[in-house]
Amino acid sequence: MTSMLRTSFMQESTAMAREHGPVFEREFFNLRFTFVTSAELVAELADEHRFEKHVLPALEVVRPAIGDGLLTAYNHEPNWRTAHELLMPAFSQNAMRRYHPLMLAVGGQLLDAWDDAVGPVDVTGSMAKVTLEIIGRAGFGYSFDSFARATTHPFVVALADVLDHGQRLVTRPPLAGGFLGKRAAERNADNIAYLNAVVDEVIATRTAGGDHGSDLLGLMLESDALDPVNIRNQVLTFLAAGHETTSAAMAFTLYYLAADPVVLQRVQDEVDAVLDVGEPRFEQVAKLRYLRRAVDESLRLWPTAPGYSRVAKQDTMLGGRYLMRAGDPHFVLLPALHREPIWGAGPDEFDPDRFLPSRVRERPAHAFKPFGTGIRACIGRQFALHQIALIVALIVRRYDIALPQDYQLRVSEGLTFNPIALTLHLTAR
Repeated sequence: MTSMLRTSFMQESTAMAREHGPVFEREFFNLRFTFVTSAELVAELADEHRFEKHVLPALEVVRPAIGDGLLTAYNHEPNWRTAHELLMPAFSQNAMRRYHPLMLAVGGQLLDAWDDAVGPVDVTGSMAKVTLEIIGRAGFGYSFDSFARATTHPFVVALADVLDHGQRLVTRPPLAGGFLGKRAAERNADNIAYLNAVVDEVIATRTAGGDHGSDLLGLMLESDALDPVNIRNQVLTFLAAGHETTSAAMAFTLYYLAADPVVLQRVQDEVDAVLDVGEPRFEQVAKLRYLRRAVDESLRLWPTAPGYSRVAKQDTMLGGRYLMRAGDPHFVLLPALHREPIWGAGPDEFDPDRFLPSRVRERPAHAFKPFGTGIRACIGRQFALHQIALIVALIVRRYDIALPQDYQLRVSEGLTFNPIALTLHLTAR
C-alpha cells in the first residue's frame, strides 16, 4: 500500500549483523538503532518483568491518525489493555469459524478477477485488496468494493498517504521541510479528518441499527469500556496494520512457491488431497501442514515487520554483558534473528522443512518472532495465518504460478517489508 522508508537500511543492517552482532548500533538520519540479533538475548528481552514495549518513532508519527490504538498506545495508557481484553473473543476459534465463509467469498472475488486478467497479475496489489476486504468486512461490516471499483477507494488512498507522511517525518533530514512541509502537513490533516469521518459514519450506522453484532466493532460498541474516539482508533489500527502485514506475507509466500517448482508441487499435492473439491471447510485449513510450513518459512525470511523495540524498566545488564539504561530502546532485528546459525545451513535459502516439528523443538523458543513478543504481540495472529493459508491454497489449487523470467526479488521497507513489482504468470490447472 505504501512505500514507506524507500531505503534498504534494515536489509543492510541484517547483512552487517553477521559481523557486528549480537548487539550493535547504527544511525539513520536523526535516529539511532541499537540492534539485537541473537535468540538468547531476544529471549531475555521477552521478560515482561524487566522489559516492555517501546513505541518506535515510525509508529509515534502516525499517532495523530490512530492515537492510542493497540499498535501505537504507550504502555501507561489504559485503553490498549482494555481493548486487548475486550477483543480477544473476536479471535477465538468460534469467531474464526464465522470469518471463514467471508474469507472464502473474498478469495472467490480474487480468483474471478485473476481469471479475467490478461497477462501477468499484480500480486502485491491483489493481496492488499484481499486482506483489506477481509478485515473490513469481518471486523467492521464494511466493504471497500476492492474488486468492483475501477479505481482505488479514496479511504485506501487517504490511509496510504497518512502512513507515508508519517514515515517521511521519521526519515526526513532535519533541515528539510519549509513550505512543502507545511503543505504536506495540511494534506495529512485533511486525510485524517476524512478517515475519521468515514469510520464515524460506520460506527453511527451500526449504532443506529440496534444490533451491534459480534465482530470487532460489535464487541467494542457492546461494551462501555472504550470511548468513541478510541473505538475509532482501534478500527483504523486494524485497517492500517491488519491488512498490510498480512498481504505482504501472502505475497512473499507466493513468490517463494513460484520460485521453487518442487515446493510448489508439494504444496499443490497437499492442497488437492486435503481440501474438498468445492469450498474448503474451516477445519481442513489447519490440515495443510506443509503449506503452513511454507508460510512460516516465508515469514522467517521476510517477517511481517522489520522488528520490534523493547526498553528496560530499570537499568540492567542484557546477557550479563550489555548495559541497558532504563528507557533506552533496543530493536530486535527480525531478519537477522531469523538467519542465525541455529537455523542451519543456507539461512538465506527457502526451506519449509526448517519448520518440521522435530526441528522446531531443537531451536530456542524465541528464535522465531514474526508477530512480536509478550502481551503487546499481534492480537490477530491466528486470523492472519488462517487467511494466508486459505487464500494461498485457493490460488495454487486453481493455477500453476510462475515468475516472469527476468524477475529478481527486491524488497521495500516500511512498517512492513514488501516485494517490489511482483507479478505472476498464471496457467489454469
